[in-house]
Amino acid sequence: MTPDKATHVHAYLERLKAVLDSVNVDDVVACMSILVDAYDRDATVFVCGNGGSWTTATHWVCDFTKGASAPNARRFRMLAPGDNMAMLTAYANDVSYNAVFAEPLRAYARKGDVVILITASGNSPNILEAASAARELGVTAIGLIGFGGGKLASMTDQNVVVASREYGPVEDLHLVLDHILSTFLKEHIANTI
Repeated sequence: MTPDKATHVHAYLERLKAVLDSVNVDDVVACMSILVDAYDRDATVFVCGNGGSWTTATHWVCDFTKGASAPNARRFRMLAPGDNMAMLTAYANDVSYNAVFAEPLRAYARKGDVVILITASGNSPNILEAASAARELGVTAIGLIGFGGGKLASMTDQNVVVASREYGPVEDLHLVLDHILSTFLKEHIANTI
């Protein structure tokens, strides 16, 4: 039997509202502080995500690099290593798919930079490898996670753990966080001119 369409929509929105209401604002503010500090120091922020979270990472880069910019102000330095498909497939083929984010971090990241690691489960092996690389490099790691945090929660400096075990609402909130943080950074950048 086909489910009722309106019931499905309402049920999803109710689950999403519950996720929004459960956000730990202190954790978001802590992430905000890390990103403001990164901008103020002209540090580079790398964003890594696996699967659907890869497109979220790319969305973050767009919103921070272009969307948070202000006329006559220094730009926010943010990159998604997964956007270089040739490099990603070379590492996946020649080393391991688990290395596709860790190895570019080893090539580009410097002590004092920041990496944002996005994974709904908190257990994506390539994200866990990136967290290990961040620790070894002296890079501050932020985890955007769901499903209770998984293994990643104990490997990062700061987390926002989405209170859901459903991919859709977790991924939705990761984009909401992008918009909250990038719009705040845009105001911060405009006020530094």
